[in-house]
Amino acid sequence: MTYSPNPIPGRPEPAAREGGFAAPGASMVVPRRTSRDIRSDSRLDVLHAVLSAGETTRNELAQFTGLSAATVVTVVGELLAEGIIEERKVTAGRIGRPTATLGMNKARGLVVGIDVAETYVRAVMFDAALNQILAVESARDEHVLDPDSVVEGIGRTLDRLLDEAGVSREAVLGVGVALPGLIQGPQGVSVVVPHWTWQTVELEHLRERLGLPLVIENPLKSIAIAELWLGRGRNCSSLATINLGTGVGAGIVLGGRILRGATNTAGEWGHTLLVLDGRRCRCGRNGCVEAYIGAPGIQQTLREIDPTHPLVDLDMQNDFIVALAAVADGDEPDEAVAETIARTAYYLGSALADLVAVVNPEVVTLTGWTTWALGEHLLPPTRRHLLEQSPGGSALGVELDVSTVLGNSVATGVATVVLERFLVDAGLLTSNIPVAL
Repeated sequence: MTYSPNPIPGRPEPAAREGGFAAPGASMVVPRRTSRDIRSDSRLDVLHAVLSAGETTRNELAQFTGLSAATVVTVVGELLAEGIIEERKVTAGRIGRPTATLGMNKARGLVVGIDVAETYVRAVMFDAALNQILAVESARDEHVLDPDSVVEGIGRTLDRLLDEAGVSREAVLGVGVALPGLIQGPQGVSVVVPHWTWQTVELEHLRERLGLPLVIENPLKSIAIAELWLGRGRNCSSLATINLGTGVGAGIVLGGRILRGATNTAGEWGHTLLVLDGRRCRCGRNGCVEAYIGAPGIQQTLREIDPTHPLVDLDMQNDFIVALAAVADGDEPDEAVAETIARTAYYLGSALADLVAVVNPEVVTLTGWTTWALGEHLLPPTRRHLLEQSPGGSALGVELDVSTVLGNSVATGVATVVLERFLVDAGLLTSNIPVAL
């Protein structure tokens, strides 16, 4: 996707250039931009500004985007005609004509975001204003890796979501699926996860199984998109949002743009080195960040502290993290659990210190199911270790907090891209978007 920067003094760049994606199998040649592309960028700027604000006016849109008042009036008219935004109320001013407020038209249709993780598939239905309507989750056996089984599991989860909502596919504008390890290269699209060997053909099978317009995105980019437009990114131009779960990774925004890298693999911070010759990581390396602060790594820390602790025998990662949080919240002190959380905060703060030194973000947010369970215990010591470990005071002024994006930020981010895909199909956007099938 391409977005117009239009920087405004004192404000972050309002939009992110997410370009660089070609159709599967196409070369990565950057096309020349035309006047139609520039108009497309303006529409996308306005769409994101309305989405971020919730409710706004034409004058406020012009101030936020840096677009001229005339351009905003034209773009708003186009989005109103397509039913993407709506006029909600008119307020009378003391001078001049009454002012109409604008918001996303939630009745325009439904979008679905699907987060495919190692241990679950979560499908979330949103209205066109990205208000969550319903979510369903299916457990996934992380040892079942063949593409047909994964595709069918995603399809069944979508079917269940539509059934429970009483919604037909005709009411859905599109579906976005976040697949880990998604990369883009001259030979097309592939999914690169330990033990996954998907290529473009499996992604086509997914489109056929879901039976809806489909966008596929990387989960780290998805959480960055959600944070950019619905979280702290509304007030800053450079941030990193950290996903903590089975695996860990970073969605990064620099100068108001999603950082993707040459093949869409930027953000694999979880597989950077934390401990030289340390624990074996599932990626095949030793000492990765993920081997210490991913859910299995946290359980391994507890095992090293107290091999006989009852929580070390829990098989399900989510169950382990929830149980760990319950013990930490309990009235009876548990020294092994307290030490496990303390060490995890030390590992996390140290790893973040390196990320902050390289990326230099204004804000770092934590998200993911480990964050929701343990955030209040991890956050204060992690902040302290981040400051202690950061070289040259690089973390001074960096804000570290839990993400304000509600619900599953992966599903929310990829659902945002679905709305953009819909505008492409409607002829209002020209930009390429993450793999549209």
